[in-house]
Amino acid sequence: MPKQANVRYGATEVSPQEVQKAAEGLYQGGFFCCEAVMSAIRTAFQIDVPEGVIAMSSGMSIGVGRSGCMCGALNGGIMAIGMFFGRTTQGGPKDPKVNRCMAMTKELHGWFREANAKHATCCRILTRGFDMVSGEHKQQCIAFTGLCAGKVAEILCRELEVKNLDSEPIKGLDKPFLPPQKKETVNAQVRCLIQ
Repeated sequence: MPKQANVRYGATEVSPQEVQKAAEGLYQGGFFCCEAVMSAIRTAFQIDVPEGVIAMSSGMSIGVGRSGCMCGALNGGIMAIGMFFGRTTQGGPKDPKVNRCMAMTKELHGWFREANAKHATCCRILTRGFDMVSGEHKQQCIAFTGLCAGKVAEILCRELEVKNLDSEPIKGLDKPFLPPQKKETVNAQVRCLIQ
């Protein structure tokens, strides 16, 4: 295990694309975004930490406890990187350890902002127009969860020198998820066209 990691892990090779699929499945199975990312990373990298790290992430889901702030999937990715590379001692703003960790989380943030095809990280913006209990909203969040988990796995493979089994990087979305048009909106558009 490289000396820079805070946690012990057993993985020597990881497929970020499989981590992406696993996180999507965990969201579909009943976890929220942040929990699914943490669980998928914990399992794939065989991290020697209690399941409690998943519980620790529960409050970060849905833009931090349904507040609509930063996307919970992105929060989960940031927490996962911090679990490996964050600091536990006070070292001030020039501490190379915390600056290295923040460089990785900034990389994830910038990548996700573009990869989600909406150029945003705010849950409120990402979910604007969606009915929070509809299928379209859930499909979008499943995809975002997979994107974050897969990209975190790529970053961790690179930084931990764990073999990345994939020949292609995690790809962002070609187009954004759009909320379904409400029936009233469609009817109003048709009326305008008729008049």
